[in-house]
Amino acid sequence: MLPILMYPKLRYEHPASSWNDALPLGNGRLGAMVYGGIHTETLRLNEESVWYGGPQPPRTPFGAKHHLEELRKLIRAGRHRDAESLVRKRFLATPKSARHYEPLGTCNIAFEYGNGNGKASSGGAEDIVKEYKRSLNLAKAEAVVKYTINGITVRREAIATNAGDVIAIRVVAASEISFTVSLTRMSDVEWEVNEFLDSIAIVNGHIVLHATPGGKNSNSLCLAVGARVDSNGSVEVVGRELKVTAKEALVVIAAHTQYRHENAQQAALADISTSFGLSTAELWKRHVEDWEDAYGRMSIQLYPDDAHLTTDARLTNNRDPGLVSLYFSYARYLLLSCSRPYPKALPATLQGIWNPSFQPPWGSKYTININLQMNYWIANTSNLSKCELPLFDLLERMAVNGQRTASDVWNCRGWCAHHSTDIFADTETQDRWMPATLWPLGGAWLCTHIGEHYFFTGDRDFLARMAPVLEGCVEFLLDFLVPDSSGKYLVTNPSLSPENTFRHKESGELGVFCEGSTMDMVIVRQVFSQYILATAELGEEILSTSIFKEVQTALGRLQPIAISPKTETVQEWGLNDYEETELGHRHVSHLYGLHPSNEITPTSTPELAEAARQTLLRRIAHGGGHTGWSRAWLINLWARLRQHEQCILNVDALMRDSTLPNMLDTHPPFQIDGNFGGAAGILECLVQSHEIMVIEGGSKINVIRLLPSCPADWEKGEVKGVKCRGGFELDFKWDHGEICEPVVVKSKLAKEFVLVFHHVGSDAKNTGTRISIPACKGECLVYKDGVRDT
Repeated sequence: MLPILMYPKLRYEHPASSWNDALPLGNGRLGAMVYGGIHTETLRLNEESVWYGGPQPPRTPFGAKHHLEELRKLIRAGRHRDAESLVRKRFLATPKSARHYEPLGTCNIAFEYGNGNGKASSGGAEDIVKEYKRSLNLAKAEAVVKYTINGITVRREAIATNAGDVIAIRVVAASEISFTVSLTRMSDVEWEVNEFLDSIAIVNGHIVLHATPGGKNSNSLCLAVGARVDSNGSVEVVGRELKVTAKEALVVIAAHTQYRHENAQQAALADISTSFGLSTAELWKRHVEDWEDAYGRMSIQLYPDDAHLTTDARLTNNRDPGLVSLYFSYARYLLLSCSRPYPKALPATLQGIWNPSFQPPWGSKYTININLQMNYWIANTSNLSKCELPLFDLLERMAVNGQRTASDVWNCRGWCAHHSTDIFADTETQDRWMPATLWPLGGAWLCTHIGEHYFFTGDRDFLARMAPVLEGCVEFLLDFLVPDSSGKYLVTNPSLSPENTFRHKESGELGVFCEGSTMDMVIVRQVFSQYILATAELGEEILSTSIFKEVQTALGRLQPIAISPKTETVQEWGLNDYEETELGHRHVSHLYGLHPSNEITPTSTPELAEAARQTLLRRIAHGGGHTGWSRAWLINLWARLRQHEQCILNVDALMRDSTLPNMLDTHPPFQIDGNFGGAAGILECLVQSHEIMVIEGGSKINVIRLLPSCPADWEKGEVKGVKCRGGFELDFKWDHGEICEPVVVKSKLAKEFVLVFHHVGSDAKNTGTRISIPACKGECLVYKDGVRDT
């Protein structure tokens, strides 16, 4: 395990006044937002399988596929209003949406302190509070509150432990204090006084809350809490609350649903019992060891680092380079907190696992036209590949459900999914909004993560496991592709560019549907290319030879990326140079080939790269990047173009305009994708490995660039444990803008590659210093004049 450069912390000198100030804890499944109150500690709780309702029956109208050819003809003819009218009548699902994510509940801990006169105090003007500190230690995954009240020093530490599968709060006071523990299930954001629960009872001295989220066949939940005190303390049941009096106490929260356990109460109480079977020190020790094993594998540190300042002050006034590395570290912390592999694990939602609302924006589910994918952009590069496994668990279930969707809606083989899904892997059309609803390539985009995961890990067993999912996606795409109006190219039809709208240049009609949007065609090319690679790796005993031949034939006929002769930008709707109705649109789907794919690079496709640059300048000039995740995507795109000045402008804008006081991203409101996408962009400024070089004999090797888009402000820093495609792991430092030799390279797969040294502030025209690294397994040291074994 790598030594941790430092213990990065979020630091504050006041309690949280709202959810946007509270600090997140998570063990992958259980989550808490910790407020750090002095007189009342509030923990807003989540559990990843608490969703409204159960699996839904097929929602798509019967016979939709019989109207598909009519729809395609309308699109070819440019009859956009008629096409949308047909979609409304024949293709929209009922009910219109998949299920949505709900809160688990709230644990309140109300404190009473002595006031120096022998009387209890639970809040008031007479209380004297000093030296309040609140922090989140990312390296230990621990939220800490410290203060002195009426002369009594109090320290609270909270963890969400994967090792123990509970949330634990340790309370330590210099003298005896009292507090009351209670549970409820209410909304934190809606103006609502109702409790959404079935019962609260005392079972074996623990508070036990039962609830059934609304909707048919939903997973009922059980939330439980217990307390343990030192030898001189006491725990008393008062009504349906626990009254604790002690100098030192441990509060343990556990929860389960019927998603994994038929008897959720039994499972929750067993977790509390197991935790109470350990000393508090041992519970913490196991948590920290488990956390550090994953978190400590990779780190970034930029200098100067004003870590002595509070986080809110740094966000408001400072935004030093060290804050950028803290932002990156926080994203890794969040991913490890909300997406860990275990049986029936679920991926991170739009809000990770931290949702305060019973009516969350966009259902707090899995939006798959950018958001879920962005959640995992840092998984492989930041040495957290296992955190991506819950995504593939969901993808396997989607591939099963999506077979019916592909057949009933599109009359195709294989499987597909539209722009959103849920805990039950729903693949039907979602919502009733023309710019998004009828887009069946959401599953295909997710399938590109299969190849990316393999490129980083070289895990052949994983590739074999996911091969049927990839092949089913390929079958759908092969059947879904049709000749375009000219008969020259194969295109998707109907197609759209997610959530955007155009104006037809001749008729003036507004529309969303086209033949072969640029994003669609790049996704299809990427999936087909990954399938060809998978076939080469796995052979015909796993993948079909006949499908392989179909892919080879189709690949050469796919519509290419086009540049607009009017604006010199990348055309968004395929070969149709339609007029954009919202020039500053938040989606930048037509630049998918630049990022996350690698079809456009400054080196291999300079004309397309320049068109991409013009596209970005045009988007930003008209207000693009106004949501957190959109700004994050811009950082990645500028980094791929090796435009360091634009990178730092957009990193600063992300921090300034789209980051809450607790450093969570805001759309607005809170969405976690911007945290992950922003961190991915920060890392793209420092390390890139998406390019492929063809060498003599036709072999393809990886190109790894160091500091390709590093802003001039980041003139000193270090990276440890960064993962690159090809199975490489690198450690390196730089100072005064130059790479410090040597670069430590660890090769898992013994592949040849090219390492390119750039310097801080270099631009796309600077090709850098290239060093060819021969194939070797293990560790080597790379200098600018060659390679040496360790």
